[in-house]
Amino acid sequence: MNVSSSSLYNTGLSAIQAGLSRQNADAQSVASQSTDYQSERLRAVDRSQQQDLAASMVDMSQAKLQVEAGAKVEKASDEALGRLIDTYA
Repeated sequence: MNVSSSSLYNTGLSAIQAGLSRQNADAQSVASQSTDYQSERLRAVDRSQQQDLAASMVDMSQAKLQVEAGAKVEKASDEALGRLIDTYA
């Protein structure tokens, strides 16, 4: 099995990009729900809006973990490449 360091690098990078994209979308959702929530709060907000806000916050936490995992893949790929260069140098 031949696994190149560039494929590991690309895997980590795509995980980071996907996590950041997901987090940006969720942040926008939270921001729009927050302004809606504040205006609707005076008029008795229904439970579904509160649950949507909570779901978005949980999703943002998951996106953060995805970015952290991608960064760890990047770091491991870099260290493996460094060891490989040290071995053959």
